[in-house]
Amino acid sequence: MRYLPLTPNDRQDMLATIGAKSIDDLFVDVPANVQLDGPIRDLPMHAGEMAVEAHMKSLAKRNHAAGDMPFFLGAGAYRHHVPASVDHIIQRGEFLTAYTPYQPEIAQGTLQTLFEFQTQVARLFGVDVANASMYDGSTACWEAITMARRITRRGKAIMSSGLHPHYVSVAKTMARFTKDQLSYTAPVLDAATDGADLLDQIDDDTSCVVVQYPDILGRIDDISALAEKAHAHKALLVAVVTEPVALGAIKSPGEMGADIVVGEGQSIGVGLQFGGPYVGLFGCKQKYVRQMPGRLCGETVDAEGKRGFVLTLSTREQHIRREKATSNICTNSGLCALAFSAHMTLLGEKGLRKLALLNHKKAVAAADKLSRISGVTLMNHSFFNEFTLILDKSSRALVRRLADQRILAGVSLGRLYPEEDGLSKGVIVAVTETTSDEDVNQLVAALQGELA
Repeated sequence: MRYLPLTPNDRQDMLATIGAKSIDDLFVDVPANVQLDGPIRDLPMHAGEMAVEAHMKSLAKRNHAAGDMPFFLGAGAYRHHVPASVDHIIQRGEFLTAYTPYQPEIAQGTLQTLFEFQTQVARLFGVDVANASMYDGSTACWEAITMARRITRRGKAIMSSGLHPHYVSVAKTMARFTKDQLSYTAPVLDAATDGADLLDQIDDDTSCVVVQYPDILGRIDDISALAEKAHAHKALLVAVVTEPVALGAIKSPGEMGADIVVGEGQSIGVGLQFGGPYVGLFGCKQKYVRQMPGRLCGETVDAEGKRGFVLTLSTREQHIRREKATSNICTNSGLCALAFSAHMTLLGEKGLRKLALLNHKKAVAAADKLSRISGVTLMNHSFFNEFTLILDKSSRALVRRLADQRILAGVSLGRLYPEEDGLSKGVIVAVTETTSDEDVNQLVAALQGELA
C-alpha cells in the first residue's frame, strides 16, 4: 500500500513557496536526452503476481553462490566460513536497536558490542584506538588520506602501486573535490614490491604514504623503513589491510610504525553477499584520535555507579561540529561490525592464529601444485593466502572460459587493470580454509587443459 500524505493542493503550495510552477521545473538541470519521455521501454506494463515471482526466481537462478563450485576469487573480498552461531547472535534482542545508538539507555547491547569491536580492531591492527567502523575498506582508505592532510596540513599523498585499484579509484574520485595531489602508478609483475621507489618519493610536501599489506598481488613487505622515513619528513604512514585474517599470522602494521591502519573487515563474520554490505575498519595512534572520522564508543558509569556504554566521540557533520566535522560519514556499519565482533569473539586469539595458519598452509600447497603446470609461473616469493600467477597467455579470456566450466579460477589482472598490457597475463588466486583439495585438483586439471 502506498503512503501519499500530500494532496495536490499541498504540493502546489510547496512549489509556490520555492518559486516553481510545476514539478518539471525541478528537473531543468537534467539534460533532456537522458530524461524519460514515457514508460521504460521493453518493460512489461503489468503481470500477475505468480508470473512476476516465477520470472524473478528464474533471474535469481542465474546467480551462483561461492560454495557452488571451486572458488578462488579474492582481491579484497574473501570466502571464509562464518559459523551459524554468528547469525544467531546478531539476531538477539539486545542488538535490535533502531538505526543508531543515540539513546544509550536502550542501546546498551549495541554500544557494548561496538566498544568491544573497537578493542578487537585496535589489537588486530596494533594501534592505540579504533573507531566503531566505517562503510567499507575503500572509503576508510580515503578517510585516512584526508585525516593525514588535516594533521600534516599538506595535500600530497603517495600511494603504493600495490594498493587495490578500486581503492585508488575512490581516492581519485574524492580528490577531484579536495584538490589533493595523488601519486600513483600501476604495479608490475614482479616479486618485489615498490617499497624502494616509495622511499625515494617521500619529501617535505608529503602528507602520507599509503601501502597495502599484503598488497593487491599478495606480496608481503616490511614497512618499517617507510614509517621511519615518513616520520623523518613529518609525514604519516597509512597501511591498508583488505584481508584481516592475515594478521593472525604476520606482524601488525602498527607494530611496524604505521600511524593510521584501515581496511576491510568482510573476511571475519561477514559473507561475500554479492559485494556488500561490508564493514570498514579504522584505527590510529592515540595522539590523532580527535582527527579520526566516524564515532567512538566508550565505557563509563551511570549515576548509581553501574557500568555502562555511551558514544564518547562523534565529531560528525550532523552533530555540534557540523562544518568543522572530520568527515561526512554519518553512521557506522553496525550490523556487519556486530557480526565481525561475534565471529572474532568466537575465534579468540588462538582461533584466529589457527585459522590464519590453515589459510597459509592451504595456499602454499595450492601454489605448489599450480606452479608445476607448464605455462604457469608463481610470481610471489612470499604471500599469505593469495598469490599471483603469470600465464603464457592472456588471463582474462582464460578465466572466463574456466567460469563457463564452473570453476572460478581467480581474478584476472586484465580485469582490474584493463589499460595495462603488461599485466594481462596475471591472475590473482585466493585460497582459504574453505578450499578443498578437490577444488585445487579441478583447477589444476582445467588449467592444464587450457594451456596445453
